Amino acid sequence: MMNRKQSINPALLPEGLLDYAEEPSTENADIDWVNKNWVRNALRVFALISLLSVCANTPVTFKKEPKLLYITFATDAFITILYTAEMIAKMRGKGLLRPKNPEKNPNDNKDKYPAYLKDKWCRFDAIMLAFHYISLGLHLFQILRPDTYALYAYLSIWRAPRPLIMIRFIRVFLKVKLPEKRLSAIFKRSGQQIYNVTLFFLFFMSLYALIGVQFFGPLEHHCIKINTNAANVTFNDLAIPDAICSPHKDGYNCPNGTSCQELQLPRDVRGFAGFDEFATSFFTVYQASSMEGWSLTMYRTMDALPTWRSVIYFFSLIFFLSWLVKNVFIAVITETFAEFRVHFQEMWGNRPLLSDGMSQQIIMIDDATGKWKLVTVDENKPKGPAPEVCQRILRSNGFHLGMLFLVFTNAITSASVHFRHDEQDWKSYERIFYVVELIFTILFDAEVVFKMYCLGIRGYLKRSAHKFELFLAITTTIHAEPTLFYHSQLTYFQVLRCVRLIKASPMLEGFVHKIFGPGRKLGSLIVFTICLLVITSCISMQFFCFVPQFKRFETFPDAFMSMFQILTQEGWIDVMDETMQQTGQFSPLVAFYFILYHLFATLIILSLFVAVILDNLELEEDMKKIKQMRAREQSVGTKEKLPYRLRVFTKFPDRPQMVKLPRMPSEFPIPKIRESFMRQFVSQEIDEPLILNEISCTTPVKQAPKRPMLIDTISTKMDYKSQPTPAEVQASLQALIRDAYKRRNMMNDAELNAKGAGGLLARDRARSVRRVDNSAARPKAALEAIRENGEAGFTAARKGNQKGKEQDVDIKLLQQKKLQAEIRRNQQEEDLRENHPNFDTPLFFVGRESRFRKFCQTIVYARYEILRRDPVTGKEIKSSYKVLGLVSYLDWVMIIVTVLSCASIMFETPSYRVMDHPILQIAEYAFVVCMSTELILKVLADGFLFTPKALIRDAGGILDLFIYTTSLVFIAWMPQKVPEQSSIQFLMVLRCLRPLRIFILVPHMRKVVIELCRGFKEIFLVSSLLVILMFMFSSFGVQLYGGKMARCTDPDIKDRNKCVGVFWRKIYVSKMKIPSAPGNDHPRMLVPRVWANPRNFNFDGIGMAMLALFETLSFKGWLEIRDTIIMQCGLAHSIYVHVFVFLGAMIGLTLFVGVVIANYSENKGTALLTVDQRRWCDLKKRLKIAQPLHLPSRPGGNPFRAFVYDITQNIYFKRLTAFLVIATSALLCLSWDSLKPYTVSLTTISVVFNWLFVCEVVMKMIAFSPHGYWQSRRNRYELLVTALGVVWIVAHFIWMNDYTNTFGFCVTMLRFSTISGKHATLKMLMLTVGVSMVKSFFIILWMFLLILVYAFAGVVLFGSVKWGDNVGRHANFQHAPRAIGVLFRIVTGEDWNRIMHDCMVTPPFCTRQLPPLDSFWDTDCGNWTGALIYFCSFYVMITYIVLNLLVAIIIENFSLFYSNEEDALLSYADLRNFQFTWNVVDVNQKGFIPVKRVKFLILLLKGRLEKLLAEDMFLLKHMCHELERLHNGDDVTFHDVLNTYSNRTVEIHKSLQFEELLARQELEYQIEEEVAKQTIRSWLDSCIRKIRLKQKGQQSLIHSLRAQNEALVPSAGTPATPGEDGKPEQRKRKAGVTERSGSVTGLTGRRFLQPSRSDAQAEPQVPETSREMRREGTKKRSGRSNPPKGLAEVAESNEKDVSMMPPRQNTLPMDGSIGEEKLPSEEEEARKALAESVKAIHEWYQREMEIMLSESDSDYDDSNYGY
Repeated sequence: MMNRKQSINPALLPEGLLDYAEEPSTENADIDWVNKNWVRNALRVFALISLLSVCANTPVTFKKEPKLLYITFATDAFITILYTAEMIAKMRGKGLLRPKNPEKNPNDNKDKYPAYLKDKWCRFDAIMLAFHYISLGLHLFQILRPDTYALYAYLSIWRAPRPLIMIRFIRVFLKVKLPEKRLSAIFKRSGQQIYNVTLFFLFFMSLYALIGVQFFGPLEHHCIKINTNAANVTFNDLAIPDAICSPHKDGYNCPNGTSCQELQLPRDVRGFAGFDEFATSFFTVYQASSMEGWSLTMYRTMDALPTWRSVIYFFSLIFFLSWLVKNVFIAVITETFAEFRVHFQEMWGNRPLLSDGMSQQIIMIDDATGKWKLVTVDENKPKGPAPEVCQRILRSNGFHLGMLFLVFTNAITSASVHFRHDEQDWKSYERIFYVVELIFTILFDAEVVFKMYCLGIRGYLKRSAHKFELFLAITTTIHAEPTLFYHSQLTYFQVLRCVRLIKASPMLEGFVHKIFGPGRKLGSLIVFTICLLVITSCISMQFFCFVPQFKRFETFPDAFMSMFQILTQEGWIDVMDETMQQTGQFSPLVAFYFILYHLFATLIILSLFVAVILDNLELEEDMKKIKQMRAREQSVGTKEKLPYRLRVFTKFPDRPQMVKLPRMPSEFPIPKIRESFMRQFVSQEIDEPLILNEISCTTPVKQAPKRPMLIDTISTKMDYKSQPTPAEVQASLQALIRDAYKRRNMMNDAELNAKGAGGLLARDRARSVRRVDNSAARPKAALEAIRENGEAGFTAARKGNQKGKEQDVDIKLLQQKKLQAEIRRNQQEEDLRENHPNFDTPLFFVGRESRFRKFCQTIVYARYEILRRDPVTGKEIKSSYKVLGLVSYLDWVMIIVTVLSCASIMFETPSYRVMDHPILQIAEYAFVVCMSTELILKVLADGFLFTPKALIRDAGGILDLFIYTTSLVFIAWMPQKVPEQSSIQFLMVLRCLRPLRIFILVPHMRKVVIELCRGFKEIFLVSSLLVILMFMFSSFGVQLYGGKMARCTDPDIKDRNKCVGVFWRKIYVSKMKIPSAPGNDHPRMLVPRVWANPRNFNFDGIGMAMLALFETLSFKGWLEIRDTIIMQCGLAHSIYVHVFVFLGAMIGLTLFVGVVIANYSENKGTALLTVDQRRWCDLKKRLKIAQPLHLPSRPGGNPFRAFVYDITQNIYFKRLTAFLVIATSALLCLSWDSLKPYTVSLTTISVVFNWLFVCEVVMKMIAFSPHGYWQSRRNRYELLVTALGVVWIVAHFIWMNDYTNTFGFCVTMLRFSTISGKHATLKMLMLTVGVSMVKSFFIILWMFLLILVYAFAGVVLFGSVKWGDNVGRHANFQHAPRAIGVLFRIVTGEDWNRIMHDCMVTPPFCTRQLPPLDSFWDTDCGNWTGALIYFCSFYVMITYIVLNLLVAIIIENFSLFYSNEEDALLSYADLRNFQFTWNVVDVNQKGFIPVKRVKFLILLLKGRLEKLLAEDMFLLKHMCHELERLHNGDDVTFHDVLNTYSNRTVEIHKSLQFEELLARQELEYQIEEEVAKQTIRSWLDSCIRKIRLKQKGQQSLIHSLRAQNEALVPSAGTPATPGEDGKPEQRKRKAGVTERSGSVTGLTGRRFLQPSRSDAQAEPQVPETSREMRREGTKKRSGRSNPPKGLAEVAESNEKDVSMMPPRQNTLPMDGSIGEEKLPSEEEEARKALAESVKAIHEWYQREMEIMLSESDSDYDDSNYGY
């Protein structure tokens, strides 16, 4: 995102800044006590006490602790009196309505010292005080009349605002000083963005709500017993289990003995979710979008209606709303946080350096290497009284490694603790463990004492790590006390020693410091979240504490746990539904309250955590530039070495092959010897003369001495000499590098001198206004001049003040190094080909150049060519079938074969197996045969292993071979019996990897996986941190709760000894609140009493504890853990679960999101870009997809069309159209069921609306013409929808049944989707989501393939498992489609842990056949280990990694489409202005214009370019010339002009990267040179013309009078005939007579005519010969120095004509002749005519722009963008 790294200096801020830390004060000396610091601090503390008082003010709390009733009353009374005194004092000092004026200047007093009611904080304090008085009155009423107060307990709602007094305590910590206007602008812009995204979210929710109403309608049919009265249904009449059924037999059919009947039950009985009408459907859609409880609603609709409706509806809802639209909030918060971070930088501070805190480092020169290095010095290091031996021991690595090993041993010891709930005597084991822990405590205490002894107390406490160790030593020592503190809450500090293991990995330590180093940001966010929870919990408690028998909000701890539960989204719907059922008629308000809180907590708060993590991972701007250079240097180091499989050939001796010559040796004039053969005879020894020779080339010597040859005489004997010494190699390399720099500098200087030696063109390039510094202005300048002796060196090496001048040379050097590395690699392969005959030989027998191999390569590499060259013109033609060219034809065949094979596997089930059905075996054999053919062809074409393009050259080839081997072994074996958990079953699981072949064959999908693997290091670090966190909490949980979670299955039995026998347990078959029948209870079953752990978790061992906490990381299952701990150990122990959920789930999981997003940015190349560079990249992407408007102009010749045009472009007409769309969509708020009486009325109204839309289309066609209307794609879409509406109207009045109603609501939904194009914000966000879908296509496809692989494996592993609590009729693994649905549910996190535990079922809870060789499909048991690996790996890969890639793509595209107008390099206003202007110039709407009209286009532009043109007089010429040379004077396109426009409006030295900046500077410099040449040439031509005109003015008087008479002939009415020189025609042009009556653009024929000098004067006809002569004369001059003002500045054709006039002369020639000079009256008239023309043009353009700008962004097409 667009990060801003500046910080604000408070000393430089102007007056009038807003400081939230400062409270309102007064200057009255009589009440000065209010302004004292201790008084203010006391008032803040009392605000916190007031919050605690209101948290304890509930009836249940007073019932448990009666004394609190009077304590809270006294506290509230005292605080109220104190705040009242403060308010009175402030009113006296500040004034109530008018400020008191203690100063002389009353104006300053109003700003600095406003009146009491004018100050916002004073008003807030007064409102809080008023609620204190109300609360105090209620409290007094409760004390005096408790019985009466119980009847009016709902009045406690008036206490709900009181918790907001916490703001008074919080605002003191918000110490940020900002200009008030700036802060208001930030809040306004951020609030507007959040509002727009919320509006976009509501649009999608409304869309799905309307679809849900029409798709499903009321779900009121249930299976009940036959002959049951539907109006009086009891709990005993329902089927077991209760199920929704389908009356049309297209859903679930009721079992025998029951019938499907409609139940008319109240909303609070049957539940609040459903699709009865729009409000209920909207409520249900929001619940489903939270990915909580959506699967239950989907299963209900699957029972009532066809399955395909539910699957399509809910899967698309989750994808769009939950994964795409809601993640846009993260993008908004991230960008908004970047804006706030600029101003909060001072408060948060920069990231501190990672230092040990006790040693210092200085820079010194190494004597051995002569380089600078950091040296650690110990002079200032604090030391204790310990001797030097102890100091050495402390500094030794062995001591630190020993302590880390001790910490690791302690962690292993803690992990070895385990309990058995069925064992009575575990006290002896506990005593042994206590002794071990005591020994570790003593050792760590000794470590602390030893370090203090060595470093001293002050030196020891200087380091934060030592403080942490001291704190742990103290707390663990206290914990070792066996009677009071052992196995208490202090156990946490004992397991906290594991944090020290982070020091074992410097990489992990650095990552932790990077994330948590700037702790103020993350700490501030944590404090803010806790304060939000406290305030909302207290408010909710006061709202609902009076509700009887409702325990969720009885006390503050209950309210806090409920609101925290909503924050985590686990079971938040249950909290809301229970509260709505208790509140009755106020349930809609309750639903609105909880949804608002859930929306803010889950979207805003969690997004803030992601924004903070991303900000911590962001680099500083300066570091980004350094990293860019380092990345380029690393990229230069392309693999010069060949892979190991090819380097094997270097281990063998060279065997060059002899070649048979077909001709005589004398026929070869120049024999060619292989380079590899020659290098064998070159001396390997570098002699000293060589070094001297190379050095002498760079020394000031006139003539270098001759040196002997360095190549030995060629002989047949190989001479291997000794290797050169390192000093010789270094000296030789230095000489070669010096020579290379010399040659390059000489080349650059030679080019420079050849271009501009000795002339005006040799000026300094810094003349351009685009240059900011001279270093960036000379891309090809030499580093320094060549000396007299020819030596060239680095100036920067000698002059330290010229940094950066060799930046372009460095870039060239890096490019050359990269090219040389590739050349060396290719050279190595060529050497191997020459000297090893078996190199690049497939299977060592297929010839390297054989025809058979070439034939195989032709088959393997044959593909569809996307770019083809036209044989006539030679231009490249892009094909529209780009998908066909994605892979080769052979790969396409294998993709199809793989897809068909996977489709065959989808039909396999535990009862329908491939081993027993030959039809399934056909696909299996076909796949193996086709893949065998493919692999054989690829091996014969490229080799197997020891060739450059071998089949097994990467992981993809290995996976190909593995899949092929597995498939081959399976069809060869084809076992009839597959024992459970056997190797044969494992082989069948490996066979399920077949869909991954598609990932291997498609390169784009392979790229996705490679990008994920590149970020494996950071993902591994985050995983390590979470594992350490889980380990600590697991160890703590085992020691505190081990063996305590077991309980009796009978909830009434608390004693283990009494947990025997059986008991009746109620069966809850439905979630509906239906009462039982009179005299009957709920259905019951007999269950044995068993003392056992909970089914899904326990803390008896470290393994089960970590599994339980891992499930908690996904916000699943933690409620069961919390409730069990509270039941077994007490309410205080619930803090353990809440702290872990907050730290692990809310912070740990956001680390995954941040790391995946950061890795995606790094792989995309945007992580190291600066703010300006990233904006420039976004701008280029925006410009790439921008398109012309295709906006029809207002018809001028037809008044009726012009009238209709004005109507359609009126803002009220557009609002009326939008209102009609919303109104016709509102008709879908009720289900269009043909049996309902209101359906006919709704459809009739919809018919009327459709006719109105027909009228709209007709009016736009009249206004725009059919051709102009068809230019807009949005108009085409609306035309299609309108045509479908007409078809529906006809069908509706003919048949009028459910099918026509369905067709009608589909048309209406299509009409509702058009509303997104009528709102600019909705369209921008729709583009964000749309482009995100396109860019994430291969990510989504890869996720689907991964789900497919797991679905196939799930059928093999869990296809026959027995049904449990969550594995049942809808969710099971009996076949692949059902397994895909279950896995999609797991992706959303919906009860994935419960499904896993159902698949872990083992005997005695399942049936397993006794014979061990029976197949797995004969048993209903699960696989404990397989389920653990299967579900955990799937959930981690999909949820934590793949889905976060979607978030990264959305953030990238959000910054692309929705950037701020102030921060954008080229804002949307500038882009819209350019589109409107282009639409004016490009009359024919072809997308290209002649290059001669570019100047006219540029001059019409407004905005930033207009300002630049005013500042730079040469910019217009430069832009025009750049476009002329772009296509050699041919037509230029929309994007050509737009790209040039954007390049000229940005600061290229900030926005462009190094290579692009170098190319752009070179281009602009060439353009400046060429424009300078043209300017000089034009100036010289004008000088010569003036001389000639002066010579003509000295002619005879007779000739002058004759010329004057000839000029006056046309004015007398006589037709003028042009002479040989065409002077009469020229005089007419000079007199101001226009040659045409067309538009300002020349030949366009528009309605705006050029005015003449007089309206009554007829325009004379201009002969064509004179026009041609003027064109020829104009072409001779390419420019002029001082153009006259007027029309020549706007229209290019008039500029040419007017430029023919000679310069104005104020005096006549010396000889008295008139010559070519105009009469003064004629010149004045001409100038007036030009001024009137310019005025008319600008007025016309202003009217056009006002019409265009009055339109919305989407009146014509996608307008800004197109695909």
